[in-house]
Amino acid sequence: QVQLVESGGGSVQAGGSLRLSCAASGRTISNYAMGWFRQAPGKEREFVASINWSGRSTYYADSVKGRFTISRDNAKKTVYLQMNNMKPEDTAVYYCAAPSATSSSWKNREREYDYWGQGTPVTVSS
Repeated sequence: QVQLVESGGGSVQAGGSLRLSCAASGRTISNYAMGWFRQAPGKEREFVASINWSGRSTYYADSVKGRFTISRDNAKKTVYLQMNNMKPEDTAVYYCAAPSATSSSWKNREREYDYWGQGTPVTVSS
């Protein structure tokens, strides 16, 4: 099993930046894809970004492509989400997620993830 704890959320003005961190404990994350999802008020949770086990392959939702960057440090068991040029529509609770199955590629489907953090809220004001 793996426990995930997100941090780095907060309030920022449109055009600003935030960096989220996801610290894992328990099982290693080195052989696993990792993902970030978000849930805005009144909406379903949606995929944001995923990274493969080595960090060499990433995948993004169209809504964040070119503005967000996912990265990882397997030695520190930590995954990051750098968010730049933020928009009010980025306002949401952001969740880190890990699967129970190893793979060589990233994963963009919620059902592929088995472990979730508690979420960190992000608010972007206009």
